[in-house]
Amino acid sequence: MTQYVYRFGGGVSDGGRGDKNLLGGKGANLAEMASIGLPVPPGFTISTEFCAVYYDEGAKFPESLKAEVAQGIAHIEGVTGKTFGDAADPLLVSVRSGARASMPGMMDTVLNLGLNDETVVGLATASGDERFAWDSYRRFIQMYSDVVLELDHDAFEDALEIAKEDKGYYLDTDMTAADWRALVDKYKALVVELWDKPFPQDVHDQLWGAVGAVFGSWQSERAKVYRRLNDIPASWGTAVNVQAMVFGNMGDTSATGVAFTRDPAKGDNAYYGEFLINAQGEDVVAGIRTPQYLTKAAREAANAKPLSMEEALPEVYGELAGVFDTLETHYRDMQDIEFTVERGKLWMLQTRSGKRTAKAALKIAVDMAEEGLISREEAIARVDPAALDQLLHPTLDPQAARDVLTRGLPASPGAASGKVVFDADTAEKRAGAGDAVILVRTETSPEDIHGMHAAKGILTARGGMTSHAAVVARGMGRPCVSGAGSLSIDAKARVMRCAGREVNEGDVITIDGASGEVMIGEVPTMQPELAGDFGTLMAWADKVRRLKVRANAETPLDAKTAREFGAEGIGLCRTEHMFFDAARITAVRQMILAEDEKGRRAALDKLLPEQRGDFVEIFDVMAGLPVTIRLLDPPLHEFLPHEEEEFAEVAAAAGVEVDHLKRRAAELHEFNPMLGHRGCRLGVTYPEIYEMQARAIFEAAVSLTEAPVPEIMIPLVATRRELELMKAVVDKTAEAVFAETGKRVDYLVGTMIELPRAALRAGDIAEVAEFFSFGTNDLTQTALGVSRDDAARFLQSYVDKGIYAKDPFVSIDVEGVGELIEIAAERGRATRPEIKLGICGEHGGDPASIAFCERVGLDYVSASPYRVPIARLAAAQAALAKA
Repeated sequence: MTQYVYRFGGGVSDGGRGDKNLLGGKGANLAEMASIGLPVPPGFTISTEFCAVYYDEGAKFPESLKAEVAQGIAHIEGVTGKTFGDAADPLLVSVRSGARASMPGMMDTVLNLGLNDETVVGLATASGDERFAWDSYRRFIQMYSDVVLELDHDAFEDALEIAKEDKGYYLDTDMTAADWRALVDKYKALVVELWDKPFPQDVHDQLWGAVGAVFGSWQSERAKVYRRLNDIPASWGTAVNVQAMVFGNMGDTSATGVAFTRDPAKGDNAYYGEFLINAQGEDVVAGIRTPQYLTKAAREAANAKPLSMEEALPEVYGELAGVFDTLETHYRDMQDIEFTVERGKLWMLQTRSGKRTAKAALKIAVDMAEEGLISREEAIARVDPAALDQLLHPTLDPQAARDVLTRGLPASPGAASGKVVFDADTAEKRAGAGDAVILVRTETSPEDIHGMHAAKGILTARGGMTSHAAVVARGMGRPCVSGAGSLSIDAKARVMRCAGREVNEGDVITIDGASGEVMIGEVPTMQPELAGDFGTLMAWADKVRRLKVRANAETPLDAKTAREFGAEGIGLCRTEHMFFDAARITAVRQMILAEDEKGRRAALDKLLPEQRGDFVEIFDVMAGLPVTIRLLDPPLHEFLPHEEEEFAEVAAAAGVEVDHLKRRAAELHEFNPMLGHRGCRLGVTYPEIYEMQARAIFEAAVSLTEAPVPEIMIPLVATRRELELMKAVVDKTAEAVFAETGKRVDYLVGTMIELPRAALRAGDIAEVAEFFSFGTNDLTQTALGVSRDDAARFLQSYVDKGIYAKDPFVSIDVEGVGELIEIAAERGRATRPEIKLGICGEHGGDPASIAFCERVGLDYVSASPYRVPIARLAAAQAALAKA
């Protein structure tokens, strides 16, 4: 019989940190902490394997599992000396999720389970604190009704607010035992009203309801969105952890908190966290109360008045600091920890590798390597390449004027400006329409995740730096200001107020996640400086990677940016982009609409000096490095005039009638231009176009003192003969320029592999080509028969239904497109062993695709300039993984 239940605590650990796939991150780490002697409340984990069984069996629990769970409960009873359901001294448990990948706030939790009308009295007597007992019971009813019974959460929140208003209270802690007891009666009445049945009193029914709800939350909409955004497979499932409750709401010697062993925002080697006295864990992470600082130094830096934990509970804080050091040394990584203090006794509820910003990830990885805690290779592997994107974008200009509305907590660094929106759906809708938006909420909840992803930044009135908004924003790389308590947000009226000022939905604000400032209007930004830890880690990465990293660039600014980010050349210079310049487009159109070679050459003569100037500037930036130039590729219809004014300009330049040009434009119309007269097909029919471009390239190259190595790439080749014809044009032009100038430069002629036929006939094509560059954008389109421009309508459904693991235009379809690349590489090398192989589609900046390129043995990847650092780090990680 398959074992599904694994115990921990009380001297027992059926699992450990190596069992993350089976027990989930939380369950594995609870077992591990218990095994190294840390104070962990006893409990058990129902494995991730059962999650699949749960869904396969129609959300039912087999008798064998019920027997295992009964043994698990007996284990907790044996350690605690309490009995589940006992009216005199009841055992209470928490029921929490725990997937193998951290998904903060995305799945469900139930606390204080085991309370009913009888056990609440026993809890009051056993604890000697009637207020605590009834507070715990009302919390349980409220949470269970929301999570398990799926009743309206706001109805219970409203009842609590009304109860406080009736008594003139401001804080939950003002409520007395009698107040909580009256609210429990109100809550039970609400359950009957909304559910048509009384609140469950049988503790075993409560337990199985909660276990089912946690497994069920794996398929909640918010969990699906989070998995999609973070590439977490649905097949992994979640575990369920059942654990003895410990209480942070038993008076002034009790507390609960969340802490990190290092600063997750900046990476500083200093304890970072928050706690609340006389509270339960959800009060901290949900932002229900704005928490207090963990350390005295953090409190003083924030100029906050409430005592830190270091000052209010010094002995327990000292013990906690020791646990921090133990865990970080044991796990060799920065830890995110949840703890509770029950009447002066410290209990550890969770540890996991903490989510961190890209800046913090760099600093922590470099610091730990220099401290000797991890190796340099481990430091390279610790930083998510995609997260570097957070470092490569502007921050607020410190010299710019700022109209500061208020300040909150600096929860996630970076800065963003955008139009204010007050709900997640509006954020997603307006972002989809092209607006930059800032999502403003009293507090965020997991249901807001799609809006948080769509927004440029997040602002909340409540919550601390470990609240849901802060944790999720840091993981997404979104700037976030939380706990801006002076804000009054009226989401229904679509307005927020502060200090006598109003900000309506649609008004522009700026937030600075590094300072916590909220500003009216848009504040100018400045480019980041990539030095220090970034430079150190990149230098380490460059020493271990094999793949070269180039950039896709066609302007001097792009080329300069790429060099600053460490590009080792240009892997794709799209010459057609140069033709769209307003000063040139008329000559381009004149060339396209000409009816004979003489007319085309007249227009090309106008373009030659412009094109030559383009290459001089780019070659100057890339002196001594390879520059791959793709000759004209797109369908001619992209350049054609559409407006009367445009036709008139071309007619005047060409000296012909407008009607004549319109007739010619109609003749050039294509029904499927992406598979029409484009790429090398233009060169075959109009070789003078490629001749002009080759002349511009070689004249530019020979004019420079330090020339680059031009690699001239013929696009959309399907046959050896096409490339043979075009190479002859290039070689003839090169020799003419060399003879005219008396100078020579080295150069290569190759092709873009972007058609399945070219991949399959790569052996023949390599007889002519000196390099292959895989144009994976078009290769994916032609291999899958899917238009990239139209695929957004249905591709997400394909990913959701498991047809593709990821969007194949974002990450290479390894089984299909990947096999074509492998075939082409193998056959090309069989013909020409020294052939240079690279990739230049958007996949060149995707870490998973780069890992594939390393496996296949390509020579380089080429990515957009801002993704060059991502590619450098991903290439290093791929090399380490292969070693």
